[in-house]
Amino acid sequence: MGYRTLRDCVVDLERHGMLRRIEVEIDPYLEMAEIQRRVYQANGPALFFSRVKGCAFPMVSNLFGTIERTRFLFRDTLSAVRKLVELKVDPGALARRPWRYLGTPFSLLNALPKFVRSGPILANRISLRQLPQLVCWPRDGGAFVTLPQVYSEDVEKPGWRHSNLGMYRVQLSGNRFDPEREVGLHYQIHRGIGVHHAHALRQGKPFHVNIFVGGPPAMTLAAVMPLPEGLPELAFAGLLGGRRVRMVPAITGLAMPAEADFVISGTVDPERQLPEGPFGDHLGYYSLTHDFPVLNVQAVYHRKDAIWPFTVVGRPPQEDTSFGEIIHEITGPVIPTVLAGVKAVHAVDAAGVHPLLLAIGSERYVPYARERRPQELLTCANAILGQGQLSLAKYLLIVAHEDNPDLDIHDLPAFFQHLLERIDWTRDLHFQTRTTIDTLDYSGDGLNEGSKVVLAAAGPKRRSLTAKLPPALHLPDGLSEPRICLPGIVALRATRFQNREQVSRWVAQLRADEFAELPLILLVDDSEFAARHLNNWIWMTFTRSNPAADIYGVGEFTVQKHWGCTGPLVIDARIKPHHAPPLEEDPAVTRRVESLAAPGGPLHGLF
Repeated sequence: MGYRTLRDCVVDLERHGMLRRIEVEIDPYLEMAEIQRRVYQANGPALFFSRVKGCAFPMVSNLFGTIERTRFLFRDTLSAVRKLVELKVDPGALARRPWRYLGTPFSLLNALPKFVRSGPILANRISLRQLPQLVCWPRDGGAFVTLPQVYSEDVEKPGWRHSNLGMYRVQLSGNRFDPEREVGLHYQIHRGIGVHHAHALRQGKPFHVNIFVGGPPAMTLAAVMPLPEGLPELAFAGLLGGRRVRMVPAITGLAMPAEADFVISGTVDPERQLPEGPFGDHLGYYSLTHDFPVLNVQAVYHRKDAIWPFTVVGRPPQEDTSFGEIIHEITGPVIPTVLAGVKAVHAVDAAGVHPLLLAIGSERYVPYARERRPQELLTCANAILGQGQLSLAKYLLIVAHEDNPDLDIHDLPAFFQHLLERIDWTRDLHFQTRTTIDTLDYSGDGLNEGSKVVLAAAGPKRRSLTAKLPPALHLPDGLSEPRICLPGIVALRATRFQNREQVSRWVAQLRADEFAELPLILLVDDSEFAARHLNNWIWMTFTRSNPAADIYGVGEFTVQKHWGCTGPLVIDARIKPHHAPPLEEDPAVTRRVESLAAPGGPLHGLF
């Protein structure tokens, strides 16, 4: 059976040597986050901070710090969940192998929440000020809850069956929030809670929201699962946790999990917003200050042995990388049943997930044609961009399964080589301009404003790629220090961004014949850094460019409103004046953390 409480999980991890207690006092202002980042990078254990400066509650992090530990947390239930996914993909499997699915009906019973009269969460009430005040990055606008489970119900269809449990950003302090009565909520309108907000707006009345913190790990993972419409996250949490989620009634508002460690309960006025942010986010930059909804807090509850779980986000990979991996393991087989013709999809963590999406699809249209080209792939691409969180993709790169049935979508070098060997820049670029992009992506023209591009490749190889620089490159003034990132991809150091006319002049001076085997050119602030590691150029390229504005081409043209180029494609991946600043650690905090990790120190051996 899965864990009933977070404390059960902590005890179990410690018993198996997967958790380390830190007994020295640690400041939740910057210190704790820097320790977490370093331990994560070292593939270290979960961390239990028993003495938190200025706070009476212990804190725990890095619970999901490795994919192996994440699987361990759900070792008793993952098999049952996967069997349910198998039946979703192939319902006939039940008739063919009934013995394999003997326990499945009993697993399904766990999907029903159990409503009880009382529970540990109701033991204590405190104020907002008494909660842990975690600040992860120097420019953050205040303390944030980084592993919240935000629960809401539809005012037009009350009840858990139409509820939403999502991991939306919660700002506990700072800005103009009343420190005793208000917290900020950052969510996008297309998410489940956004639908509830829209319905409350239509009804002209506030709606209740509860923020759960802690509880069994299944609740945390359920909050980030991209579940289909009609499947409440509470149901999935029961399936993954191996037991029904016990819910207790609140004095006011919505029910809450009996086993949660903390609950912040209140209402959202759909008409009211306050500035929220900045916040160091998972793209590796700060989300800047913008107006977002406010939770008017009515009560804060905690159980008597409460532990505050947290994570730290920043330039990937970070702990939330494990969420993406386990979600893919669980839901990957379902994708072909939801998106016809799509064989596999991979949201690239190194690019911050939403900026870069890879896909493999079928290309079966007009099989007798002399020249195979992307046709069904474009149908697949449109379906992908119309599907839930996949709709946030900014760059969608899709190739034909038939050209290489063994291509591994998670092998990024192999995928890029396959695409670049086949793509026709005159034909295979398809833009969506003036559209919505991820709220956290500041490469566009404004909040939620930017563009998308589909790069589709099908058919035989049309070029060879090189991993060597040509013996002589004629580069215009302002471009220098060419470095190979991957075969076919070269990064050029460009001077500081001035305007796009400057880039057009550079591109006009590049010679297509010199780049015949280098079909993709990146303009970057630091070409040595870009070429040093695969993750570096992926992060820079796809987080610092807006396709419609920052893609150029040697020999570019527009015919019947279709843009293409006869020579190599050029992506301007430099930082622009309107971009959000990248995340950097505080040097003084770094020195303090390093002193704690020195030989004989309390953190020695952790990283």
